[in-house]
Amino acid sequence: MTPALRALRNCLILALCVLLLAGCGSRGSWRKGGITGTKPYTVRGKTYYPLKSAHGFVEEGEASWYGPGFHGKTTANGERYNQYAMTAAHKLLPLGTKVRVTHMSNGRSIIVRINDRGPFVGDRVIDLSRAAATQLNIIGPGTGRVRIQSLGGVPQMRSDGDIDGAYFVQVGAFANKDNADRLTSDLARSGHKSRVHFGSNGMWNVQVGPWPDSFGAQRQLEIFRAMYPGAFVVGDN
Repeated sequence: MTPALRALRNCLILALCVLLLAGCGSRGSWRKGGITGTKPYTVRGKTYYPLKSAHGFVEEGEASWYGPGFHGKTTANGERYNQYAMTAAHKLLPLGTKVRVTHMSNGRSIIVRINDRGPFVGDRVIDLSRAAATQLNIIGPGTGRVRIQSLGGVPQMRSDGDIDGAYFVQVGAFANKDNADRLTSDLARSGHKSRVHFGSNGMWNVQVGPWPDSFGAQRQLEIFRAMYPGAFVVGDN
C-alpha cells in the first residue's frame, strides 16, 4: 500500500470513530433522540409506552417548565429545543400532538405542540417551554395545576369548554392480558364497571367507565388516583 493510500485509510478510520463516539454520546440523555414517535422508552428504570393516538386525551395535573439549560439541545423528535417557541414535553402523547393547556387557577389557556419527552419529576404531567409558561404565568412559581386537552381528532367542544363523548379513567396497562383481566375482576368486586381494551400503546389497558363527558371522568380520576397514582382520563377510540 502506498503512503497516500495508507494516509487516506487512516483518515477514513478516524472519521468513522468520531461518528461512532458522537452517536454513543447522544444516547445518554433522556432529552435526546432514540425516543422517537411512539416507541416505548425507559428513563431511570421505568418504561413508558406512548399512545399512538391522542384522540380524546384529557388530563389534569402539575405543569412545570424548562428553559435556558436545554435551549438549543435536541428534543425527542429531533428538533432543536427553542425555549421561545410554543412547545412542551409529555411522557405519553404522540410527538407532534397539539394540546390546549389551561391554568386551573387563573383561567389562562394556550395551545402547544408536543415535541419532547418528560417531565420525569414527581407527579408532574407536562413540561412547558419558557414562552408557554410565561403566557400561563407559572414562570415565577415554577409549577401550576393545569388541564390538558388534545386537539387532534376530538369532537366539537361544548360552550362550557367540555367535550362530549365516552370517557374512561385508565388505571393500568399490561403486556399480559391475564393481569388486566384480574384487575378488571377486582374492580368489579368493588362495584366499578371497567373494560380491557387493547390500545394503540400495544398494551392491554384497564379502563373504568365510561362517563358521557370529560368533566365527569375527571371527577372520578381524583378518586382513582388515590389507589392508582398513574391513572389518567382517555377518550374512547
